[in-house]
Amino acid sequence: MQLSKATENSLSGSQRFVFFFSDVKNANSPQNVAVLGNKAAQLCEMTSIGLNVPKGFAVSTHACREFFMAGKKWPGGLEQELLAAIERLESETGKKFGSTENPLFVSVRSGSPVSMPGMMDTILNLGMNDSTVHAFAKNTENPRAAWDSYRRLVQMFGEVVFGIEPQLFEKEISGLKQKNGHVHDADLSAKDLEELTQKFRQILKEKTGHDFPQEVFPALAMAVSAVFESWNSKRATAYRRIHGLDDSLGTAATIQEMVFGNLGNDSGTGVGFTRNPSNGEKQLFGEFLANAQGEDIVAGIRTPLSLEELKKTMPRILEELSATGHLLETHYRDMQDFEFTVEKGKLFLLQTRNAKRTAQSCVKTAFDFCAEDLISKQQAVLRVSPKEVERLLHPQLDQNSKKLAQLIARGIPASPGAAVGKIVFSAQRALELKQKNAEEKIILVREETSAEDIEGMNAAEGILTARGGATSHAAVICRAMGKCCVAGSNDIHVKDNKLFVKNAKTVLEELETVSLDGYTGEVFIGGLHTVEPEITEELSGLLSWADSFSRMSVRANADTIQDAVVARKLGAKGIGLCRTEHMFFAGERITAMREMILSRTEEQRNRALVKLKAFQKEDFTGIFTAMDGLPVTIRLLDPPLHEFLPKEAKDIEELSEKTGLEKELLEKAVKEMSEANPMLGFRGVRLGVVFPEIYEMQAKAVFEAAVEAKKSGAKVKLEIMIPLVFDEKEMQHSKKLVLDAAQKTLQGEELDFSVGTMIELPRACITADKIAQHADFFSFGTNDLTQTTFGISRDDAAKFLGPYIEKKAVEKDPFVELDRNGVGELVKIALEKGRLTKPKLKAGICGEHGGDPHSIEFCHNAGLDYVSCSPYRVPVARMAAAHAALSG
Repeated sequence: MQLSKATENSLSGSQRFVFFFSDVKNANSPQNVAVLGNKAAQLCEMTSIGLNVPKGFAVSTHACREFFMAGKKWPGGLEQELLAAIERLESETGKKFGSTENPLFVSVRSGSPVSMPGMMDTILNLGMNDSTVHAFAKNTENPRAAWDSYRRLVQMFGEVVFGIEPQLFEKEISGLKQKNGHVHDADLSAKDLEELTQKFRQILKEKTGHDFPQEVFPALAMAVSAVFESWNSKRATAYRRIHGLDDSLGTAATIQEMVFGNLGNDSGTGVGFTRNPSNGEKQLFGEFLANAQGEDIVAGIRTPLSLEELKKTMPRILEELSATGHLLETHYRDMQDFEFTVEKGKLFLLQTRNAKRTAQSCVKTAFDFCAEDLISKQQAVLRVSPKEVERLLHPQLDQNSKKLAQLIARGIPASPGAAVGKIVFSAQRALELKQKNAEEKIILVREETSAEDIEGMNAAEGILTARGGATSHAAVICRAMGKCCVAGSNDIHVKDNKLFVKNAKTVLEELETVSLDGYTGEVFIGGLHTVEPEITEELSGLLSWADSFSRMSVRANADTIQDAVVARKLGAKGIGLCRTEHMFFAGERITAMREMILSRTEEQRNRALVKLKAFQKEDFTGIFTAMDGLPVTIRLLDPPLHEFLPKEAKDIEELSEKTGLEKELLEKAVKEMSEANPMLGFRGVRLGVVFPEIYEMQAKAVFEAAVEAKKSGAKVKLEIMIPLVFDEKEMQHSKKLVLDAAQKTLQGEELDFSVGTMIELPRACITADKIAQHADFFSFGTNDLTQTTFGISRDDAAKFLGPYIEKKAVEKDPFVELDRNGVGELVKIALEKGRLTKPKLKAGICGEHGGDPHSIEFCHNAGLDYVSCSPYRVPVARMAAAHAALSG
């Protein structure tokens, strides 16, 4: 069989399994990468632009998939194609596979369509056997290199093809070095390596019952099958799961003529980056080992030198590498990570791929490549994922510190970042310590948090909880504050002011130091070093470009003046949710709120409402001033009133002293106001209907604050939002109450304001056309909409959602990523119905999904006008909104 040399432009429909690098044009197209694997596709590309690539070919991913479907048997025709490919490779190289005079040696490497560095297997030096090793020694005049190459092959073959433990081979190497007084592998002589080869073959025979194959083609076939099988190795499968990659893609097998870096000091192997992968600086970066093969660098057998050292030993090679880096960047228009070998002073390129890089490097290289006219602004924005932006905005634990620290627990990484501090077990204690010493670093540890913990949470660097999930109270508040949170850790239990670590049988007392990793959910004993983030000029520029491409605007969920200032600084185009209840939990405010709730007469209630109104007016005035010219959406009171009442005996006693109410009456009131299912109970608009004076007080405070801010020079754009509406009559009633308050308060003063509703119940979605008759805008509260659609409490979901996801009963946590099939369909129904009534009805989203990139993509496609998220997620959402617009 002869293999055609015809040029291939599109391989996706081809019935062939084997493709030569020099035959394929446009190899980097997505369709061709899917067939060739990324490694082979880039070898084709480098060949086409004139770089010195060892000749070779790829066995396609299609062959791999067929291999698995046939029960790990080769598909029909593959053996014939592989034989023909070897014949052609022999013709092109002038060498012969298995020859005892001028033998051809090849490598077999894996190559997934998506780069999976180090996750699958490689075998080098195939073609070596008892005969060809002598031919190689003679032709190179280097017996040491010959036996070094042969022993490497036997070891890799044993590990990859037969699954022999690497330690068995390493033990023999260590023993021989110790016996002969050597320190490094490079000290071993040709005779030592020949002896080692025979010992390796003996291990193979003892463990498998087979000799090392002397027939070169059967050995090649076994290697190809082993590379295919490495697609389903434990580490490769885990990598795909972690990175969300498709298990069905399969890997290609890339077969290339071997070039040898172990022929002496004029040979070597290395890895290069066209720019610094840590910080993005424009400089050639990498490492090189003389007289070595590729795995020596990866295995850390010897300490490599920086590429700069080549100035002294191989200056011409360094110049070639610099020119190669420039050519690769010009061709790929991205930073490249490339592997190379120098054989007897000649440079060969073995691989290139878009380089893995830090978030800092990702942002800088995208910005710089645009400045260098290599990519457009749109391409630069698409280069930086929302996840990379997130990583730049939160402190991180130093990776070296983590390696040395004691890991004691894992939980849900509920809010990113890093936190190091002394543990305390109550919000009050956290606040006390912070008030004594503003520099004190505190970690608040709780079984779960509640709204009353807000000040303690604010005082803490981070939060650790034994219960709850990614959208629990602790998680939501921490994301709003930009604080690290590890939630729902089943490894810990909090009791009697102690932290019990279950498996380790460790008990931590108050003020012991721990470190939290909000990216991984890990908890460590001791204080680890952290790396602080910064908003760079490059990130600011990229986000500015991102805004210009977005259709949706990004607002922030902000409840305080400080939140508003941070949100605006981070690029928010308004406030999409100001939760008025959070203003009531501090100091005198909570006392006044409790007085209002526990009032026995209208006179008592009105006295308390006057106090609350003053507090609310002060806060609203500051927020309007901070958001000068940008819209502010204020949600009227939403949570059930009993959430504001104390639960602990000491807190009830303290309230009794402050209010003069008997302790027994307070206990009775707390008990009477508790609800079996408070999330579906007496809350939201229901409070405004039953106690209209509460909403009236809030509305008046809002309007008075707006007038005051306007008089001070601020331009106020006010939106008042009614929560938890399920019927148009509720909306009609509440809107009238707000408009009446406006008339009484404004007294002719002009003010730009509107009244809308939070859509967070399925019935509201279904009747949105009727509700829209009385609403100026919709804002989807997807936290509650998800709860009421699924019938799942978000605070209890952590108990079973993990197993559900593992067993694929659900694909993703619906409180983290918006459920498109259920909740998403309700959002679409509500939008369609609402805009039938009011074609220009403004609509946004203000649940936690407003900061999730996948959910933001849905919002863009559904036609929402804005998303609103925690202030510290605004840059992430800005980038995600741009990606949604540019990718649509």
